Amino acid sequence: MLRTRSERVSFRVDARATTVALALLAGVIVVGLIAMTTGDYPLSVGEVVQTLFGQGPPGADFVVTTLRLPRLLAGILVGAALSVSGSILQSVSGNALGSPDLIGFTNGSAVGALLVIIVFGGGAVQVSIGALVGGIATALVLFVLAYRGGVHGRRLVLIGIGLSTMLLSVNSYLITRASLQEAVTAQSWLVGSLNGRGWEQVVPVAVAVAVLIPLALYYGRRLSLLELGDDKAKALGVHADRTRLVLVTVSVLLAAVATAAAGPIAFLALAAPQLARRLTKAAGPSLVASALMGAFILTLSDFAVQRVFSGTQLPVGIATGAIGGLYLAWLLVHEWRRNRAAG
Repeated sequence: MLRTRSERVSFRVDARATTVALALLAGVIVVGLIAMTTGDYPLSVGEVVQTLFGQGPPGADFVVTTLRLPRLLAGILVGAALSVSGSILQSVSGNALGSPDLIGFTNGSAVGALLVIIVFGGGAVQVSIGALVGGIATALVLFVLAYRGGVHGRRLVLIGIGLSTMLLSVNSYLITRASLQEAVTAQSWLVGSLNGRGWEQVVPVAVAVAVLIPLALYYGRRLSLLELGDDKAKALGVHADRTRLVLVTVSVLLAAVATAAAGPIAFLALAAPQLARRLTKAAGPSLVASALMGAFILTLSDFAVQRVFSGTQLPVGIATGAIGGLYLAWLLVHEWRRNRAAG
């Protein structure tokens, strides 16, 4: 417990969660430095810093400020946004499967993006707008279908999984109606990638993260109380339905903006919050650790696909899909064993 000298202000600090968050922050910084200094045009840390101040070696400005830095920042911001979105949904639903990519938000964003690509022939900016609108529209439909005197976690997840399956079928249908070039573009976007990401993708995500994550942190204590159940939360002064609506809205917007910037990055929003929670061993969701875990996993995965497969520009969604798929399999087995032991 930390207090000011006058003891008018005090706040509790979880030593383990703080240590985990600092370790993840250090990991993000290390991966970022390596990503910024290695590649076909190697640079030292000093040269990167000089370039950022406009005093770098010839040719470094394009490499650093146009290619590497936007890609790195996009990875950090998208990873943090998706992980916080997943952490909120898992806490609100009370289900480890409560993730935007499993209950339809990202598939809804994909429908919006594919409509722009295939039907309207829009460019990158229009695709991002379409993905954002699709994600928000899907969330509204899910909320209406799941609302029965309130939005309850299990109902939200079950209806969301069904809605996600339907939207996936819509995506498949749209691709079958596309030309070859449109289908290649659409499929490339659907995998999820940081390739070619520039400042036009970074800025919207940065604004969303700067506004929405502090709002999520403000409601962080209420998240922990909601996990105790609506009756206990109300007894402790929390308006459960209003709080849940605000938090789900924040989660939807974070997932939609992140998907609009990088495409549907598979399983990141599912695995990162759970990994952060297991490391911190916190009773409730640790949103700061979750954000840093998402940023670390995505930047590390993107660096790995760049360096391990240096001859090709593979999308980072391949790496996160492999990691998340293994984690999902482990999670399902773990839950089955725990339920069997409890029964």
